[in-house]
Order: sequence, then C-alpha cells, then structure tokens
Amino acid sequence: MAVNISSGALNETIVDNQTATTMGALILTLVFLLGFPGNLFIIWSILARARKQSVTTLLILNLAIADGSLMALTPFFIVYLVMKRWVFGNVMCKVLFYLCLVNMYASIQLIMLMSIYRLVAVLWPQRLSLITGRKTVLRVLAVVWVLVMVASVPAMIFRRVEPKKITGVLVCESFHDGDNETVLQYMLELVLGFLIPYGVIVVSYIRILRRIQKTKFGRRIRSEKLILAIVLTFCIFWLPYHLINVVQITSALCPEGPIRNKLDKIWHSSRAVTSSIAFISSCANPVLYFFAGKSYIRREGLAFMARLFEGTGLDSANRKSRQNSQNSRDKDKEADAVMLKEKDPDSVTNSSTHVKPVKNAGSCQSRKDSEALRIQLLDNVNLSSKLYCYKPGM
Repeated sequence: MAVNISSGALNETIVDNQTATTMGALILTLVFLLGFPGNLFIIWSILARARKQSVTTLLILNLAIADGSLMALTPFFIVYLVMKRWVFGNVMCKVLFYLCLVNMYASIQLIMLMSIYRLVAVLWPQRLSLITGRKTVLRVLAVVWVLVMVASVPAMIFRRVEPKKITGVLVCESFHDGDNETVLQYMLELVLGFLIPYGVIVVSYIRILRRIQKTKFGRRIRSEKLILAIVLTFCIFWLPYHLINVVQITSALCPEGPIRNKLDKIWHSSRAVTSSIAFISSCANPVLYFFAGKSYIRREGLAFMARLFEGTGLDSANRKSRQNSQNSRDKDKEADAVMLKEKDPDSVTNSSTHVKPVKNAGSCQSRKDSEALRIQLLDNVNLSSKLYCYKPGM
C-alpha cells in the first residue's frame, strides 16, 4: 500500500509515469497538511481534555493514532514521487512500507469495530455491558494491533531497494520469485483490507437501518442519509485502490501475452494516483469532527472536540437509557405504595402476599422516551465516528 509500487521487471515502475506521480504528490501534500495536524489535535483533545474515556472515545483515539501515524509517513512518499528515486536506503524502504500497511489495516479494522459496537448498541442494548468493560475493550484493541502487525509482514518481506536495469536509478519495490507470491500479497490486502471489513460494515448498517425504520422517530430519514453517506465515502476512497489490486492479481494469473501486458500497463499507470486517493480517508475524520463539533467551540474553546466525543458516544445513550429505566421502576414502586395506602389496613395485611405491582401509564411512556433518546443519540454518534467506515495505504 502507500505508493504501493510493485513490478515484475525493473525497466518500468509507477514512478516513471509523470502525470501519475505529479497528481499523487499533490494529493499526498494536501492530505498531509490537513490530516497530520488534525489527527494530532484529536489525540491531544482526548488525552488532555476528555473527562472520561468511553468505548467510543477509545476507538476514536486509536483511529486517530493510526491515521496520524500514516500521515507522518507521507513526506517520505512525497519525496519518492517527486524525485522518482528512493534515497532513504533499504531498511527504510522495508520499514516505511510496513508501517504504512500496519496503520492502514488498523484504520479499517477499527472502523469495523465501531460498526459492530453500534450494531450491538442498537439491536441488543441489554448485552452491551458485556463488551464495554475497559479491560475488555483494551484487550480487543491490543489483539487488533497485533493481528494487523502480523498481516503486514509480507510488505517487509517482499519490499526492497534495487536499481533499474537501464538507468540504474534506485527504486523501492515489491519483488516476487513467482506469480504465486504476487497473488498472495495483493489478495491478502484485498481480503483483509477491504472485502471482510467492508462486508461487516455494510451488513451492520443494513441491520441498523432496518431497526431505525421500525422506530417511529422523526429524524429517521436523516440517520439513513448520513449512514449511507458514510458507507459510500469509504467505498469511493478505497475501491479504486483495490480494483488496481484486482488488476494486478489478474495479470499475475494470466499467461505471457498481450492481455497481461495491457493489465501491467494499467496498474503501473494507476497505482500512484489510486494509492494517494486512499490516503484521503485518513484525513477526512478530523474534518468531519470539526463540522460536527462547531456548536461546542464557543462554549468549550479548544476542548470542543473532547466535549463532542463525550456527548455523542453510545455509552452516553445507554447510561441515559438505564437512568430512564430506573426512573420508570421508581414510578412503579410509588404507584404500588399509593395503592396500598388506599386499601384498608386489615385488607393490606391479609392480602399483602397477593398484591401484584400495578404500573401506571407513565411507565410505558418513559420506556418509549428511553428508546427515542437512544436513537437520537445514535444520530449524533454518526457524526463523530466517521466514515465509520473506514480506513489501508499505497
């Protein structure tokens, strides 16, 4: 990923295409200027200004760390595209592309976790407490980071610096001993970096939308449009990159001939641009968070981002839902007490073991209010969890 240049021969690389490298360098420059300071601000807001770190906040924090780390690597790739040669040595070639892939995988996997968390909160809120313990969340995050580090190892194995045959210019590329290794590397990226997480995200949002449609709530249409925009945005940024992966896989599976040569030409000329476009997803979160938290700026100042995350988490919705449920139970007890007082003392004594709690009409209404509140807060969390949709590289 990340300027993922790979070739079977050293007489043609993606940095040889002037138009592609120029566009890629411009895109990466804009992405760095927006994404790097933006993600650093998010990290600072959560660590220094957030009063509490809920599940939603922890996921956003890790997402910002992955995005920010990826943004920190972009200057190296910008230099590579501009100079059209690798000047950082073989070790940096392996390490930079490995770290790039790690953070790309982490981003999309974290977005997938956000989608799963929202799905559980909407469909099975009574089970949410089983997965929201701080230790449980931290363990899940640790497992995710370990898995993406292991999955990114092929980038370090296959990537190295070699001189081009004709000019002798050093390039950092993926080298494979056979087509099977090419298929393995890019199929792994396609499956782990797109098909599985995107499939989970789409299924999650379909289930969420169906649940929202069954809820008689005025802002339902807004939720549907926002969720659809999130899914489409993720697809727009990442689909071109993975389509090029498919082209390269197909080329490796084809025998030598005009078809394979045509496919090689396509992915060589498109890899730099599609990889750069994929980076945009890593700088989009801070922009979305800013617009979502504008109403907090005047009141909270620099702490507006922390207040946004605290106020839009599903945890807040569930706490308020549980509070409303407790209030409902308190009202039931008060109603029972009133009924007992109205009875004759002897009657109360004789029938105390047979008295059944009678719930007033306010109880049902309170539960309806609780459900409406949870759906309303779900609308807000859509704005703070991006493109809950997600997050690989070049």
